[in-house]
Amino acid sequence: MFKTSGIDRRSFIAGASAMGALTLPFGRALAATPKRGGTLRVSVDQAVTKLNPLQTRVNPEYLVAELLYSGLTRLGLNMAAEPDLAHAWSYTPDLTEWSFMLRDGLVFHDGSPCTADDVVASFEAILDPKTASPALQNVGPIAQVTAKDKTTVVFKLSAPFADLPVTLAYTNAKIVPKAIAKSGLARLDREAIGTGPFKLVSFEPERLIVVARNDAFYDKARPYLDKVEVVVYPDTTAEGSALISGDTDLMASAQPTEFGRFKNADGVRALRVPSGQFCNIILGCNQKPFDDIRVRKALALTIDRSTLVDFVVEGFGTPGNDSPLSSAYRFYADQPLSKPDIAQAKKLLAEAGYPSGLQATLIASDKPSVRTQLAVAVREMAKPAGFTIDVQTMPHSTYLDQVWKKGPFYVGFYNMQPTADAIFSLLYTSNAAWNETHWNNAAFDKLVAEARTTIDETKRRQLYADAQKLMHDEVPSIIPVFFDLLAAQRDYVQGYRLHPRGAVFRLDYVSLSEGAPSRG
Repeated sequence: MFKTSGIDRRSFIAGASAMGALTLPFGRALAATPKRGGTLRVSVDQAVTKLNPLQTRVNPEYLVAELLYSGLTRLGLNMAAEPDLAHAWSYTPDLTEWSFMLRDGLVFHDGSPCTADDVVASFEAILDPKTASPALQNVGPIAQVTAKDKTTVVFKLSAPFADLPVTLAYTNAKIVPKAIAKSGLARLDREAIGTGPFKLVSFEPERLIVVARNDAFYDKARPYLDKVEVVVYPDTTAEGSALISGDTDLMASAQPTEFGRFKNADGVRALRVPSGQFCNIILGCNQKPFDDIRVRKALALTIDRSTLVDFVVEGFGTPGNDSPLSSAYRFYADQPLSKPDIAQAKKLLAEAGYPSGLQATLIASDKPSVRTQLAVAVREMAKPAGFTIDVQTMPHSTYLDQVWKKGPFYVGFYNMQPTADAIFSLLYTSNAAWNETHWNNAAFDKLVAEARTTIDETKRRQLYADAQKLMHDEVPSIIPVFFDLLAAQRDYVQGYRLHPRGAVFRLDYVSLSEGAPSRG
C-alpha cells in the first residue's frame, strides 16, 4: 500500500483532492486540440527590470518568470493548487509535514536534471532574508525542507498549515538550479535557467523579451506556441492601438478608460473578471501625521467609495471597506460600508491637533494610471474636511526606489492573493514582506497567526472576521475600491483565460487559430 509521511493511499487521495491536487489542469476541457506553432505577441505596460524569479515585483515580471520557471504547484482559476513540478502531494494528519512528489525526468533549460535537491536549495534561498524574496513571508510556516530521495521533497512546518499547496504556487516560489541557489543568484539577473515551458532568447528590459518553446518541458503537448514576444508599451493608448491594429495579439492588462475601445473594435475580444485587486492609500502609522489614529479615521471618513467605483474605474469594480479582502476571497466578512461623514472628520482632525486643517503630499506612481486618478479623487473628497493634499505623480522606477515602503502617504497597487493569509502576510502583519504601513498591531498579528494554524473552518472564519474589523476600525490604509481585471485579445488567440489573481497568466495553454499573423 502506498504510504507517505505516515498516511495511506486513501488519505493521500482525499487530501490531494481537497487541496486541489487532482483538479484537471487549466485548459484540459478545450473542445478542440490546440494548433501548434506561431508567435504570440503580448503587450505589458511596465519594464521587466527583475528577471530573477525569486525577486520579481510587478505583473510583467511575474509573466516572464512564469514563462521561464516552474514551481511545485500552480494556481488554477478557482484559486486551488494544481500540479506543476510536483505531480502529487500528501500530508500528516496534524498538517505539520507535507511531502511533494516530483515528476520523473525533469530538466533545466541547460540540460541538467532537476531533482529534490534543487527544490530544497531553492526554498533555502527563498527563506534566507538576504535573498529579499517576497515569497519569504508568503510560502507558509516552513521550518525545514529536505530531500527524502531524488523525487520526494518533505516540508516540515513550525505549525499546522492547511494552505501550503496553494502558497507554494506563489509568484516568487520558483525552482532554480542548486548551484545557482547556493552561490550565484546574481547570475539570474540577466539569464534564465528554469524548467518552465519556454526558454529565454533575448532580454531588453525596457522594450522586448523573447522566449521560445522548451522542447524538454515535462508536458510534451505544451506549450503550443513556438515563441512569445513580450512587448513593453509605456503609453497605454499606444498599447491599445497596437492591439486594435493587429501589431500585438494580447494585452495583459487594460485600463478602464481604454476598455470601451476594445468592445467596439473588429477582431478584438474584451476580457473582464471580478477580482480582489486594489489600490490603497498608504498611511505611514510610524510617521506624523498618520501615527495618530484620529487622522487616519478622519481621512477615511471623507471617502465616497461608491462614487469612486464610477470615477476611478468607470464602474468596473466594487466598493472597498479598508480591508484587503474582497468578496472574491473565501474568508471575506461583510460589514456595513463606510460612508462619508465630513462633520465627524473635521471633529477628529481638531481633536488630533489640526483645527485649521492638515497639509500633506500624496505620491502616486504613473503606472498604472489609476493610481493618479485615485489620488486626485481623494484630494477633492478630503478638501471639505480640511485636508489640503498635493498630488505628486512620478515615474514608476523612481517610486519604487524612493517612495515604496519608505514614504508616509502614497498610493499602492496590489493583485489579489490566493488566500486571506497571503494578503495579510504580504502587507499588514508586523513581519510582512512589504510592511508599508508600519501599523505593527500585535492584536492583528495574533489573529492572523491563530487563523493560519486553525483547521476548524468556523473558528478560522471568525478569526479572519475579527482581523478585518480591526483593520476597518484602525485604518492602516484606505482601500476604497476593488478592481475588476480587464484585458483584451485578438479573436484568433485561443485558450487564454483572464485569471482573478492578476499575476497568473498560463500562456503555455494558449494557441493561435487560423487568421493569426505569420511572424518569424
